[in-house]
Amino acid sequence: MTTKTTNKPKAGSFDAQAFLDSAGVARKIVGFEENETVFSQGDASKTVLYIQSGRVKLSVVSTTGKEAVVAILGPGDFLGEGSLAGQLVRMATATAVTPVSLLLVDKSEMFRVLHTEHEFSDRFIAYMLGRNIRIEEDLIDQLFNSSEKRLARTLLLLARFGKGDVPDREIPKISQETLAEMIGTTRSRVNFFMNRFRKMGFIKYDGYNGGLHINNSLLSVVLHD
Repeated sequence: MTTKTTNKPKAGSFDAQAFLDSAGVARKIVGFEENETVFSQGDASKTVLYIQSGRVKLSVVSTTGKEAVVAILGPGDFLGEGSLAGQLVRMATATAVTPVSLLLVDKSEMFRVLHTEHEFSDRFIAYMLGRNIRIEEDLIDQLFNSSEKRLARTLLLLARFGKGDVPDREIPKISQETLAEMIGTTRSRVNFFMNRFRKMGFIKYDGYNGGLHINNSLLSVVLHD
């Protein structure tokens, strides 16, 4: 892990990080390499993290030792926001799927910014509402849809489908084991469906960096009855 303290605002488009910068928040930029643990389930919950770049996997382990992937988050997403709602310990383990850069803010600083920077507060609330909607949709998806539809939806979400009019998006390399954990099926089933999606032109593997190109036409799998 690499750590750097900074208080200099960054130039660029208006976003959550720009709000945090302009508010003069005491914060750190922390970096993690692929497969490094950002925080572990049961750790003290004292900070909120904002993803600048890269992907982070959230997973939980049951008392019987069974592990499940809760989500894969990317740039613009927050981690550890449960600390603002009174969670004393982390409810999940966060692991870097790719090299990541995170903005780390102490929860007391985050509270101050939310109370003083109203535009940022509105943005953060909108984010949390969207996150709750996503959780509800994930639950419905898990209960009522086939594993093939769940896989297609997960790939579209990882590709940030609907954010910008781009017909083809690339997502970083992700193992079939992780995808299987995310949708609640076996690796062999994921392999079967991925081969089908590839033959139908919905996805394409990047032989150079191991990434995956997702075509928006994959949505037809989700919408098909």
